[in-house]
Amino acid sequence: MTRPLVMGVLNVTPDSFSDGGAWLDRDAAVAHGLELRSQGAAFVDVGGESTRPGAARPDETEEVRRVVPVVADLAAAGVAVSVDTMRAAVAAAALEAGAVIVNDVSGGLADPAMAPLVASAGVDFVAMHWRGHSDVMQTRADYGNVTQDVCRELAARLDVLVRAGIAPERIILDPGLGFAKNAEHNWALLRELPTLVEQGQRVLVGTSRKRFLGSVGRTSDNLRPPHERDTATAVTSAYAADAGAWALRVHDVPATIDALDVWAAWRGEAQ
Repeated sequence: MTRPLVMGVLNVTPDSFSDGGAWLDRDAAVAHGLELRSQGAAFVDVGGESTRPGAARPDETEEVRRVVPVVADLAAAGVAVSVDTMRAAVAAAALEAGAVIVNDVSGGLADPAMAPLVASAGVDFVAMHWRGHSDVMQTRADYGNVTQDVCRELAARLDVLVRAGIAPERIILDPGLGFAKNAEHNWALLRELPTLVEQGQRVLVGTSRKRFLGSVGRTSDNLRPPHERDTATAVTSAYAADAGAWALRVHDVPATIDALDVWAAWRGEAQ
């Protein structure tokens, strides 16, 4: 079992659920991206569109304006950058600026041009389980068996992406915790994460600061705020490591690095 990589989150948005507006300024965003790398992030995931439930979409021009200069500056500084976008035009501009991974929460469903772009670029592609945009996704949190349904839908998406020309070894799957899923669904997917890992693709897991972690031990009107969910995130990161995750997408990189160090020591492995 290999130690997961850490992907640091860099939201260049005014409205992300955790840190909206904190890194909207280009210089602040680049400084934070460099900090994430220095803290141990293998990749920095730059996104210009909030995907929190109910979020409004920026137009394509605005998303490019937010994302591409930051990607270019970080790539020029030697940072391995992932671009978090559902738009092929934004992905293309980010790849041209130096990004090396496309992280699409829709798995290519939101923009039919995405899969052909990624296939021609020959880069890694994160395909998340997705059932709709932020304004409707929580109305679609309806499953028979959530793990079986998510695995089946991701397998179908994988087949479409491969037929579009993306090499199978380039495709990374993400169960999409919090996207068209309630807390019960998220916990079930985490418990049964090995089922997804056993499908044979690399798996990215993103629990960081999500609402279902804020509800643990709390009432619905007294949730932990996002910045108080990093300990819970680190715990789930260690579990995901044990389940075979390839990478962990997090806001607080040091907490997850610490959790992985403890996980490795527990297993008797060198840190």
